[in-house]
Parts: sequence; structure tokens; C-alpha cells
Amino acid sequence: MRFTPTLSVLLACVSSGLLLADSTAPTESNPWVSLFNGSDLKGWIPVNVAPSTFGVRDGMIVCTGLPVGMMRTERMYENFELEVEWQHMVPGGNSGVFVWASGEPQVGSPFLHGIEVQVLDLGYDAKGKNGWYTTHGDIFPVGNTKMTPFGRIGGQRSFPIEDRTKASPEWNHYHLVANEGELRLSVNGKEVTVGKETTPRKGYLCLESEGSEIHFRNLRIRELPGGKATPEQTRAEALGLTPLFNGVNFDGWKLPETHQAHWKVGGEDGSLDYDGKCTAPDPHLWTTKSYKDFVLQVDWRWKDKPVKTDHPVVNPDGTYQLDGDGRRVMAAGETAGDSGILLRGNEKSQINIWGWPVGSGEIFGYRDDAQMPPAVRAACTPRVRADNPVGKWNRFLITMKGEQVTIVLNGKTVVDNARLPGVPATGPLGLQHHNGAIEFANVAIREL
Repeated sequence: MRFTPTLSVLLACVSSGLLLADSTAPTESNPWVSLFNGSDLKGWIPVNVAPSTFGVRDGMIVCTGLPVGMMRTERMYENFELEVEWQHMVPGGNSGVFVWASGEPQVGSPFLHGIEVQVLDLGYDAKGKNGWYTTHGDIFPVGNTKMTPFGRIGGQRSFPIEDRTKASPEWNHYHLVANEGELRLSVNGKEVTVGKETTPRKGYLCLESEGSEIHFRNLRIRELPGGKATPEQTRAEALGLTPLFNGVNFDGWKLPETHQAHWKVGGEDGSLDYDGKCTAPDPHLWTTKSYKDFVLQVDWRWKDKPVKTDHPVVNPDGTYQLDGDGRRVMAAGETAGDSGILLRGNEKSQINIWGWPVGSGEIFGYRDDAQMPPAVRAACTPRVRADNPVGKWNRFLITMKGEQVTIVLNGKTVVDNARLPGVPATGPLGLQHHNGAIEFANVAIREL
């Protein structure tokens, strides 16, 4: 639908060097609203990156590109028009604008589930740099992907009919219409990509950090009539977590010299790697801050190859299963080490990560303590084994209030409101040294 632009709209288009024919005139009920005030990042929340990854300079949002990760809006959107200008500062730079995105990153990944509108510099097409599976102005789902011989893909991908991107460091303009699951992208004044039947169709808007410096400006949105998205088509609300590990350095963590060769930042994806070999008197990695009540998210996976081992079988009441001779019954399984999450500075209240048949999430110090009441030992025993295979990512979501703790592993509640008698009222959180190389990611917290 074409319209006769007002003077203010004409001036806005002239200032950006563009006159968009596919915009519709805003009304009092659906006005254009700025998503960036030009002076700070009010209204935006870093999901899993250092606060310094996204900043403001000269009226622009400046993204350093490292670590790889996201910044999202405070609220969700369903149907809308979105405008944004972007400027890559590195030939071959890579970034993206996400729509209808989840509030928390994928397990073990710096990226959110969502629909990405690709933001690539022309230099990304250099021989050996790119390949067939992504290009400028692509619209494609991120999450639930699989690896093919040609790269990582997931779901339906919509390619642009024409490349209208200007090479760095020139500014480019995106105009995106997101309506009832359909996405239409105009690049520098002309529609080039249409993505159909995308889902979910209500979620957060995000800017992506992916390895190179990029600038954004003139972000604005105009909401369109909506309200038809079903719960299944709506992303879950964000948990309101704040990153505990920023993916760049160990700010917020105690890292003595004895630890520095063993606890390391794992690369562009901002993971936290431990080789399992620290020999310091206290080899664990602790936060500098103490915490009382909280919701804690931790992704983890083993780095070494699995080893077949025999481990004791634990009964639902927390006791060991015994044979007719009173010896512990053993069961074969695969493991790659032993680690855990330490609560409130206390090794007794460790949430185990290991390959025992009982599964990760066991609170061993209480479950194995014969002096504890039977109800305590039973509650600290996982209801179900929810571990993914060795080498795959797992996610803990740990909620602690007073002496009570609930542990969800890979979406399954393994410990429900277990009481930990005598646990300190407050204390630092720790990543446990035991043995085996392990990798952590998306470590984030919300204090209650």
C-alpha cells in the first residue's frame, strides 16, 4: 500500500538517503517508536555477553563482535514493521537481526532460538569464506539445527532475489515487515526477501554479536494489529538472568595465578573451559560475590571421550542398592569425569555432574550422609536420569530459596524442593574441580 508521506517522514527518509515506498503512514494507534535513544542502551538487555560488547558512541550502537552472543529487547513483539541502519567496519563482517526470538540462549550455544535476518558484508562472499548456505538478506530459523556435509542448517531458508548490500563501511538500511508469521525484507529501498510460515510468531527482537565490529542506528518499530499468536506460537518469557561469565575474561570470578593455566575462556563462543588438572589447595573456581536466594543457569558438557565404568546403583530413598551378600550393586555406564556446581561456598551442597546411574543433579554430600534424615536423603536423589550423552550439552536450572533447592536438568525436574539442613545462608557459587575436562557456557543468575 502506497501513501503520501508527511513532511516529517520525508525529512527522516532524506536524512538516511532513502525514501521507502512500502511503508504505511503511522497513526495515533500505531505510531513509529524509537528502539534506541542515541545515548544509552535503555530498553536492551545483554543475554550472554560482556556489558562492553554492546555500547554507544556518536549516536550509534557499537558492537565489538566478541564474544559471540546477543542483546535483546526488554519486551516481546508479534506483528510489526522494523527499520534499522547498519554499518560493518570489517570486510566480510557478520551479524544479524533476530525477530521472534527466545529470551534465553540455546543450550550450549551463544545464539537464541529465533528467525535471523542475515546482516553480512559483501566481503563474506570471498572464496572460501562463505559457501552456499548463507548470504546477504537471508531469512532463516536459528535453533534445532543439524549438521550437513555443506554446513549447519535448520528449517526453511529464504534467499534474497537481489543483492542490494553496500560494502563496508557504507551504511545499509533494512525495512522488515513481520506479520502473522510472514517476514518481508527490503534492503536499501527494495523488497528482496520473503520468509513464509515462520514460527513462533511472537518473541523478542535481538542484535547479534558474531566476531566483527558493526554499528547500528535509527532503530525504530511500528506495531501492527496482532493478538492471534497462540501460546505454542509465543516464546517463553525470559527468566531475567544476568550473565555471571562474560565470555571475555574472569571479571566477577576469583582466578589466582595457580588457576590461570587450567581455567580459560574457550574462544569466540565465550565458553568457559577447564582441563581438570588444577593442583592448587582449592582448585575450584569461585565467584567473587556471595549469593543468598537465586535462580542459576549453567550449561555444561564433557570434553573427553567417554569411558565405560561401573558405578553403584542408588535407590530412590538415597541408599545404595545391595545384593544378597550386602555388597553394593554395580551398573555399567559411560562417564568422562566428575564435576559439579557448588552452592553458597559449601562443598557439601554440591550439585553433581557425573556418569553414575543415578544421574547428574544429585546432591551427593546430603544424599550420601547417613546422619541426614531419610526424607532429606531421598529428596537429594534424582527422580530421573536426565543427562544427555557424553559430549552433548546439558543445562541446569537451579532455584535456591533458604534451605530449599530445586534442580531442573535438560527440562526435567530431577530434584524438587530438597531441604539442605545447615547450608550457609549466603556464600559464593563455585564450579567444581574433580577430574575430567569440562566446558561451561551460559552461566547466568537472577537473585531472588
